[in-house]
Amino acid sequence: MFQIVGKRKLNDSMTLMVVEAPFIAKKAKPGQFIILRVDEHGERIPLTIADYDRKTGTITIIYQVVGKTTMKLDQLQEGDALLDFVGPLGKPSELEGYHRAAVIGGGAGCAIAWPQAKALHQMGTKVDMIAGFRNKDIIILEDEMRAACDNLYLMTDDGSNGHKGFVTSALEENINNGAGYDLVVAIGPLVMMRAVVGVTKPKNIKTIVSMNPIMIDGTGMCGGCRLTVGGKTKFACVDGPDFDGFEVDFDETIRRSHTYYDEERRMAREEKCKLMEGAKNA
Repeated sequence: MFQIVGKRKLNDSMTLMVVEAPFIAKKAKPGQFIILRVDEHGERIPLTIADYDRKTGTITIIYQVVGKTTMKLDQLQEGDALLDFVGPLGKPSELEGYHRAAVIGGGAGCAIAWPQAKALHQMGTKVDMIAGFRNKDIIILEDEMRAACDNLYLMTDDGSNGHKGFVTSALEENINNGAGYDLVVAIGPLVMMRAVVGVTKPKNIKTIVSMNPIMIDGTGMCGGCRLTVGGKTKFACVDGPDFDGFEVDFDETIRRSHTYYDEERRMAREEKCKLMEGAKNA
């Protein structure tokens, strides 16, 4: 069992949770992930390691409450425990040797982009971080992101924070103004990462994307997280999650991401009804 030692709401749908997992904290590196199971009846879900503390033996995860399992996870409080918490899984990000980087996060993807920016910044790379949200009310980790970069650009779709536009708008403006990026890291919705590649590929700026397709066992055995990279089949859990953005077949990956859309929404509705019924009877 893995005890929850910290929990903090980031916005109405996103939560930061700190879990006691000393063996994972001892080996964790930026870009890797864990797979957890809430209880013996639960499904396995992957979540990126947002932070780790080797001294306290803890792992920080950030999740968005969107389905049955994250709803169950969000019911747990400090002092409760998770049944399974396995990792670190996946290949660590290869971030050494760059001089000027743009790290781009879209929505919940900022929870993954933040540790990437922090790792680059600690290596001495000059980092611009561009974070995009629908509106100012759902912005997360602003202080943490600001501390992990040289310049933070916060964009909102509706301009409610005073900076209207998409992350690609800020990226393109910086490039045109001579930012001189030799690396771009993009993490967020598939359509956002595809749009970032659309900006960087014509300029031949190295672009890394973090892929999170359907994943079950995290060991490459099930094949559920397969995607096409450079014309070859890869598995996000063991070959990634980081890939060369120029080589990812985003159109195929987007189609596959919708495979269980209806089932996921149905299970989420059922779990929400159970939780509401339980609250009534409490």
